Formats: sequence, structure tokens, C-alpha cells
Amino acid sequence: MDAAAEAREAVRRARREAVGVAVATSAYGVSFGALAVASGLDVWQTCVLSLFMFTGGSQFAFVGVIGAGGIAAAPAAIASAALLGVRNVAYGLRMAPVVGRGWRRLVAPHVTIDESTAVALAHSDPAARRAGFWITGVGIYVGWNLSTLGGALLGDVFGDPRVYGLDAAAAAAFLALLWPRLRRRQAIAVGVAAAVVATVLTPVLMPGVPVLVAAVVALAVGWTNAFAGRAS
Repeated sequence: MDAAAEAREAVRRARREAVGVAVATSAYGVSFGALAVASGLDVWQTCVLSLFMFTGGSQFAFVGVIGAGGIAAAPAAIASAALLGVRNVAYGLRMAPVVGRGWRRLVAPHVTIDESTAVALAHSDPAARRAGFWITGVGIYVGWNLSTLGGALLGDVFGDPRVYGLDAAAAAAFLALLWPRLRRRQAIAVGVAAAVVATVLTPVLMPGVPVLVAAVVALAVGWTNAFAGRAS
């Protein structure tokens, strides 16, 4: 197979992977829509959140804190969502050479998420990276917003989504992202320290605040790097 044929095959493979990831990721937007309505948001507020925030982790964090603490917890909800969204800045820096020029630079930040970055970086061919990034990002954006609307409407009809176990979808998604990173003692130490602090503080502090304190503790433990270099 010559170089041109290999490049075409790489692009086809990236497209297949991107479509698969987009379909799978979009599906659990239903749980976000249902949980957002259960947390007190209207259907239209839920849809606007997905249209403009569009980063699943931050969205789940926001509605989770609002649901637990009401409007009084809004500052903590915003801070928690922003904290989780900071990682997208790093993704943007990494994806800058991939997305292209012109109008693409204006659109790309909105679809630079975990999944689009991961699919793009799974390939070494530049054309395959571009295809993986754009198909994944745009596909999830469209699918996520449609499934958010569906989940919000279903939430209105069926009531509390916790009855159907949909509240576990966010935790499962976070665990799936975190688990592959827990390969060394340092990463495990950071995760355990943050989890312990959040668990201890949750009963005594306003919703959302324990997450922020746990993030500071995680940074402190990570900064010391005391457990680095030893495989778990």
C-alpha cells in the first residue's frame, strides 16, 4: 500500500472511530437533561446550558450543585463548572495545529472537548487527525443537544430520574475518564486525597464548596510529587 492509500485508510478509520464515539457519548446526554430538570431547571434552561456550555463534566457539576443547594449554591456551582472546564484550555493549545485556519479557528474552541481531542490524538496522520477532531466534536454537539432535549422532556413526564438510575451516569462517565490515569502511586495519592477531603466536608459545607476545597488539596498533593516514579 502506497503512502496516499495509507493516508486515505487512516482518514476512513478516523471517521469510523469518530462516529462511534459521537453516538456513544451523545446517548448519555439524556441523563443530563433529566437530571437538570429534576434539579429545578426548565426545559429551555437545560437546553441553553447544553448549547452554550457544552462540556459534559462541567454541566453535570453545575446541575448537581444547584440540585443539592438551590440558587444559593449558584456561585459554588459556577466555580465547580469552571474548574472542570479549565482542562479544555490545555486541549485547545494541543489542537491548535490540527483544526486549520480561518473560520475554523472561531468554531473549534466550542467543540474542543475530551472526546474530540482523544480521537484526534489517536492518529498520527494530519488529515486523519482533522477528520477525527471535527466529526467527533460536531457529531457530539448535535447529538448531545438533541439527547439533552429528549432527556429534559422525559424528565418532565417520568419525574425523578434517580428512580431509573440515570443519576449514576455522570459518576460513571467521570470514573471512566479517571480510571485509566490511575497507573502510578502519585495519581492514586492525588485521587484518594481529593476524595477523602470531599467526603469529609460534604456534610458540613455548602454544596459545591467541598469540590473546590478537594481540588486545592489535589493540587497541593500533586505539587509535592512525593509518590512519583513508582509504578502501582
